[in-house]
Amino acid sequence: MIERIYNFSAGPAILPEQVLQKAQSELLSFEGTGMSIMEVSHRSSYFEKVLEGAENGLREILNVPGNYKVLFLQGGATLQFSMVPMNFLGDGRSADYVVTGAWGEKAVKEAGRYGTANTIYSSAESGFRSIPSRDELSFSSDAEYVHYTSNETIDGVEFRYDLEAGGMPVVCDASSNILSKPIDVEKYALIYAGAQKNIGPSGVTVVIIRDDLLERAATDLPPLLDYRKIAENRSMLNTPNTWGIYLIGLVCEWLKSQGGLEVMAEKNETKAKLLYDAIDTSDGFYTSHAEREARSLMNVTFRLPTEELEKEFCLEATSLGMDGLKGHRSVGGIRASIYNAFPKEGVERLIEFMKDFAERNG
Repeated sequence: MIERIYNFSAGPAILPEQVLQKAQSELLSFEGTGMSIMEVSHRSSYFEKVLEGAENGLREILNVPGNYKVLFLQGGATLQFSMVPMNFLGDGRSADYVVTGAWGEKAVKEAGRYGTANTIYSSAESGFRSIPSRDELSFSSDAEYVHYTSNETIDGVEFRYDLEAGGMPVVCDASSNILSKPIDVEKYALIYAGAQKNIGPSGVTVVIIRDDLLERAATDLPPLLDYRKIAENRSMLNTPNTWGIYLIGLVCEWLKSQGGLEVMAEKNETKAKLLYDAIDTSDGFYTSHAEREARSLMNVTFRLPTEELEKEFCLEATSLGMDGLKGHRSVGGIRASIYNAFPKEGVERLIEFMKDFAERNG
């Protein structure tokens, strides 16, 4: 087997080795059935157990109250940019949007197709380098909900607090930092997240929605775009991503074995601090994109003196077994994504390389 590398990709991202090994051991015969989980009927008692395990795992890890539904959808966070306003806007209704990066921009653009989308905060003019303070936001009195992205993968900025809106329903795209730290689910009406960062593989989207918001969803939508219908059918209106849901259950088991989200938060803080310290002490050779108080613990974005050096940096890193460091195509630069499953040793290896590269090219 080829030796595994340090995978800094923003997503699909690194998965825990223990999870991959468990999945490998059951790939041909899931729990002695003689069938792969990818072959087992989604209506069978075997998959019923898998679905229940994934849901209960997320409920336990995130401490999800009983008045919330946990749904497994497809279409990624991108489909949620449309599904949220399709279900809760229309008929002249409006929603507030807090925009701190490219994904927030995409969400507000889609919302405008179905109702009025008020951008009440945007850091676009400053290049998406900041996050609003708690007292910087002013919400519309007639908004149906406020939407924000808790961590922007492209620019590497992250909210360090749970946004509150004085009783207005809060909708959060938590795709890239969910499960990386404890969150207070009760402060949210709806949380959605593409699985391919910290939850599991690509192809599954988790939606956690409070019952009172679910009751307000539109009733004239196609079933697969209707949160109420999906909830009534326990995420099985169509054949779900059985493989992805199976892996989510395994990831939840792994998280519990690691000590839960409090422990993961400590580990993530440690990894990020090591890397940001290396950037800050490089005498300007490396410069962080995000302002200090807005820096993401999941996606560390930085620049080198020239684009040519950035290209060479990525090429050399890849040759040394560190892949996925090239920044998003829309902004360039370097991006090191260090999600839950990314080991501290990988961060330390990157820092060693960064110091060597700066000495040779500074």
